[in-house]
Amino acid sequence: MAHQVLVKTLISRAVAGEAGVSFYSVSGSEFVEMFVGVGAARVRDLFKEAKDHSPCIIFIDEIDAVGRQRTNSGTGGNDEREQTLNQLLVEMDGFDKHANVVVIAATNRPDVLDQALLRPGRFDRRVMLDNPDIRGRQAILEVHAAGKPLAEASP
Repeated sequence: MAHQVLVKTLISRAVAGEAGVSFYSVSGSEFVEMFVGVGAARVRDLFKEAKDHSPCIIFIDEIDAVGRQRTNSGTGGNDEREQTLNQLLVEMDGFDKHANVVVIAATNRPDVLDQALLRPGRFDRRVMLDNPDIRGRQAILEVHAAGKPLAEASP
């Protein structure tokens, strides 16, 4: 699983590098706190910093940690997560065309995401990254092993 996180982050960082813009990377779980209001404040701070340093890309890994479907259970147990999600939605709606901030998110659980995240203007485009097949793995290994001495495999 660690390699999946690394790959998603590297791809997002490469997009920012190719675009020549600043890059902010955060895990969705970093927003979720025990104390109500802290996660929403972290979201506000991140988006303010991004807007102040635009153009840039914000990458949120494990968006499902904060972006799970909201429930109407009335128990209050998800108040912090839901407030944080609501703040994320507000920040994404607050972008104008000249903000020059792009938000990319990754999840291994798209099935649990709140539908409000997937509306047009938010996360409305999806790119699926599957693990490479055996040929793809070999090609990746060859790129990273180029110019490095390797021992022969024993039978």
